Amino acid sequence: MNNNFNKVDIGISACLLGDNVRFDGGHKNLIFANKVLNQYANYHRICPEVGIGLPVPRPTIRLVEENGQTYLRDSKTGLNDYTETMRQFSLHKCQHMAHLNGFIVTSKSPSCGMERLKVFDVDGHQQHKNGVGIFTQTLMEQHPNLPVEEDGRLNDLPLRENFIERVYTHKDWQENVAGSDEIKDLIDFHSRRKYQIMAHSYQAYKSLGKVVANHSKAPLDELKTEYFSTLMLAMKNIATRKRHCNVMQHIQGYFKKQLSTDDKAELTALIIQYKRGLVPLLAPLTLIKHFLKNYPNNYLEQQTYFNPYPLDMGLNG
Repeated sequence: MNNNFNKVDIGISACLLGDNVRFDGGHKNLIFANKVLNQYANYHRICPEVGIGLPVPRPTIRLVEENGQTYLRDSKTGLNDYTETMRQFSLHKCQHMAHLNGFIVTSKSPSCGMERLKVFDVDGHQQHKNGVGIFTQTLMEQHPNLPVEEDGRLNDLPLRENFIERVYTHKDWQENVAGSDEIKDLIDFHSRRKYQIMAHSYQAYKSLGKVVANHSKAPLDELKTEYFSTLMLAMKNIATRKRHCNVMQHIQGYFKKQLSTDDKAELTALIIQYKRGLVPLLAPLTLIKHFLKNYPNNYLEQQTYFNPYPLDMGLNG
């Protein structure tokens, strides 16, 4: 099993790394980014508002809806409009982000917020909370398969784990498939990630299998585009206890001839205990890895399901 991981490249709002670039001259330090992820990532920091020339500190800005269009304007007078400047800045920056594996943005920011931002009318009255920051909206449009997450959501452990899992999947794709003109690299990628995909979506597991199986019916570039977009969308689904149990029961079938009755019963009991929330996922997975050492299986040993990211990140609950 692969326990060696190269560093991932993460774009990140500069204020989350402790840079004093916010409108009030402060920062929004994200502990996970500065105490954990920094050991595994190369950071590429950015503050779009400073990037377009706004000072620190600065008057607040907000999203304003007028005639069906959304603008980025100063909060007090609404006279200064930064919409086009921010869009052009964002488009320029996005042209140089193909190497990134993920991006962490700042929640509630009119430039960096990912969702549920307040949007006002020209008179300053709140209209709804369906806004998206101009920079982040451009980022997600230009790089739709890039894992993007907000700082606040990363305090939710399942969302944090899901984001990191997507980041490492993205990294694997970039390193081994994106630049390849060999179908075998796509087949190998899919083969290694079958059970990981199943844990997120059984439907995607089946549909992606069909894409790979029918590879002779379309150009490779088209296949890769369809495969990767479907994969990254499916990976957004949280891998639930029920889905994990389904995967582990499939894996258990590989040992049906080797395991003793007592070993089978022990593994079955651990899977049930995990499903009921009595033990962490690591408990049945550790036992399965133990059986793999005693009864090697090349197909299972290559599965990223067992090591989707560095174990010492402490995310596997």
